[in-house]
Amino acid sequence: MERIYAKSTLRDFWEKHPDSEQYLKTWFDTALSSAWKSPNEVKQTYANASILKDSRIVFNIKGNSYRLVAKFNYEKQWIFIRFIGTHNDYNNIDANVI
Repeated sequence: MERIYAKSTLRDFWEKHPDSEQYLKTWFDTALSSAWKSPNEVKQTYANASILKDSRIVFNIKGNSYRLVAKFNYEKQWIFIRFIGTHNDYNNIDANVI
């Protein structure tokens, strides 16, 4: 079972953007119940995810209205949420280093 850090980041976001709540809860539940061992395994679940360097993956949330950047430690099954924001917010960050 994976450990996801931190659900509170998602909760804070969906409280500000209620239309994202169900999508983020679904992402969280899917990630928690998955045992991904590589970026390619993540892509099998989320075909539209973008693989970045340094074990980071960008997920499109709610039909790409929002973006979630997560950093993975596949060996320990940890997922660190590095960013959640609107598509516009995402355009103002460097997802490879955030």
